[in-house]
Amino acid sequence: MNATRQVPRLLDDEHRTLLELLGRLESAIVRRETEAWPALARALVPQLERESARHFDFEERELFPLLAEGGDGAIAALLTEEHESIRAVAAELLPLARAAALGRLAAPEPFRRLGLEFTERQVAHIQKETMALLPLLDDLLDDDTDRRLAFEHAGA
Repeated sequence: MNATRQVPRLLDDEHRTLLELLGRLESAIVRRETEAWPALARALVPQLERESARHFDFEERELFPLLAEGGDGAIAALLTEEHESIRAVAAELLPLARAAALGRLAAPEPFRRLGLEFTERQVAHIQKETMALLPLLDDLLDDDTDRRLAFEHAGA
């Protein structure tokens, strides 16, 4: 992503960080490398507890209304629906990730299934945002709004 605005760059950086974690998680789950799960789960828990919610809330509160005003309400509605579906999986995965982080995962199969589902949904969602949302924002935001929102997002 070659964004000229701060907000799309910030979101893209967050996406890249999450994609790196999800890639490692998916690999460990598929290969059944259970010894790697506690460390990966420790990195995943903050994502599930607050980082994804902070990211989604910012987009829904600040960016999607701008898209709708600019005539791109359909993409905002689609991304909001995806947020809800990702939140639902994250809520189920969180207690399992907490247990895995402590090395106390009683049954690995639910963690495997939900970890892969969370990964699949997030990757597909990030791809949509990278191809649609971020370029739209780069065109839609003016300098003042971009600066204000970048500061707000950084402080959230």
